[in-house]
Amino acid sequence: MYRYSEFDTAFLAERNAQFRAQVERRIDGSLTEDEFKPLRLMNGLYLQLHAYMLRVAIPYGTLNSAQMRQLALLAEKWDKGYGHFTTRQNIQYNWPKLNDVPDMLDALSEVGMHAIQTSGNTIRNVTADHFAGAAADEVADPRPYAELLRQWSTDHPEFQFMPRKFKIAITGSENDRAVIKAHDIGLQLVERDGVLGARVIVGGGLGRTPMIGKELSDFVAFDDLLAYLEATVSVWNQIGRRDNKYKARIKITVHEHGIDAIRSKVNERFLQTRPQFKGADMNLLEEIKGHFAPPTYRDGSVVSFESAYTNDPVFRSWVDTNIAPHKNADHAIITISIKKHGATPGDATAEQMRVMADLAEEFAYDELRISHEQNVILPHVHKSDLPAIHAKLKEYELATANIGLISDIIACPGMDYCALATARSIPVAQQIATRFDELKLEHDIGHLKIKISGCINACGHHHVGHIGILGLDRAGVENYQITLGGDGTDTAAIGDRTGPGFAYDEIVPAVERIVEAYLEQRESAEETFLETYRRVGMAPFKAALYPEAQANAA
Repeated sequence: MYRYSEFDTAFLAERNAQFRAQVERRIDGSLTEDEFKPLRLMNGLYLQLHAYMLRVAIPYGTLNSAQMRQLALLAEKWDKGYGHFTTRQNIQYNWPKLNDVPDMLDALSEVGMHAIQTSGNTIRNVTADHFAGAAADEVADPRPYAELLRQWSTDHPEFQFMPRKFKIAITGSENDRAVIKAHDIGLQLVERDGVLGARVIVGGGLGRTPMIGKELSDFVAFDDLLAYLEATVSVWNQIGRRDNKYKARIKITVHEHGIDAIRSKVNERFLQTRPQFKGADMNLLEEIKGHFAPPTYRDGSVVSFESAYTNDPVFRSWVDTNIAPHKNADHAIITISIKKHGATPGDATAEQMRVMADLAEEFAYDELRISHEQNVILPHVHKSDLPAIHAKLKEYELATANIGLISDIIACPGMDYCALATARSIPVAQQIATRFDELKLEHDIGHLKIKISGCINACGHHHVGHIGILGLDRAGVENYQITLGGDGTDTAAIGDRTGPGFAYDEIVPAVERIVEAYLEQRESAEETFLETYRRVGMAPFKAALYPEAQANAA
């Protein structure tokens, strides 16, 4: 992973000192809240429903044990003992005191972390496939390119006050695990005639106007990628709408102008940006690549793993659900679920963070990843160590075997924390997970992704959930709309709305009826919910959801 240079360290120290002075001026009244707001947002500090919230960047979801331990320290010393991992591969602290935030930022800088550009109308934290560098199906590790994008975009003088926020995601595989088609720019690494480059998707996004991105270019060689992205962002920065923040995202610009016109403008601008780089970016990329060399994988027998897998059904269930193939056959990728049934999706205690840091240091070549699905990954683990890791995870309620199942829910903080939310998300997620654990159905149901948002900003990615739930305010009462058939993978799709929404106490039974309809409609246990929905359409699910309407129609 990338290690800070002397320049990085000095830059961050200067930036933190500047913000410390700004906080002091806010506390003594020299700055009003309106004057302070743009300054705090540039440093990842929000004012939420009950308190300030600090959002810390975890670039492309990669961190080491020392960094994870420092995140635990922040949670314990300056918050309420836990942190919340988000769909942007960040971590949020929901209860810091304003006068403590400079100390938190200084503590982060000690381990090469910060909160810069986790807010504001800038290029946000660049996210990546959480299996990057380990997955058996990737063309190349996308993280060196993500780091190049991070360095390019951080404090970029042209891109600090854009029409709206801007999000980039990158994957090295055809199997999209980074939701690239729902981003302002999505990049997929591809190889053509021995040359590595990227397929560029533009204009994706969720929120009040969800859209799937369109292909801007099927191939841009890496020699040209930064110049091409600079052209793309600068075109939008110039023609994007500033008269209406709800129409300011690049997805609206692409929609209003058309992808062909945008492509033409980008290509024209690219002729200007291309000569400006002069190869310096490629020299920097080569330097960055040296930070991402794969670990020296250890050899060893996997007999102990095979024995445990055969003889321990609990361990076998966890392996079958939470383990993914690694490019090295003797190794595995572990996804640690931080979604125990009834827990808050994405929350991890300081103690749990330290346990995961210890496991990474002892068994996983000192690497961890945060997924956009709000779980934690140990990307490189020898299979012989899996039984010991599983045993340790069980001690700390981190061994739930539910990755990709109905209780592996993405949920935003909702009205429990967020000033923008119009309904609760966390209790709904907890109740759904608890209910299906009681029914002992989720392994029979199989692969099914539920995503929940507490407002139309869609921080819970509900539009691309197989079952999406959107909480809204209807005359002061929480009302939950349901969408079906959303997908955040390479076959990305926006879900279809089922019809009228449901009250808070009706939403869990409604989900239960959807699942019952799926189990009745599927052709075999191997046919997933999404496959069934795409085969049979909305009608049987709508019939199950609204039986009274069906009876009246009859």
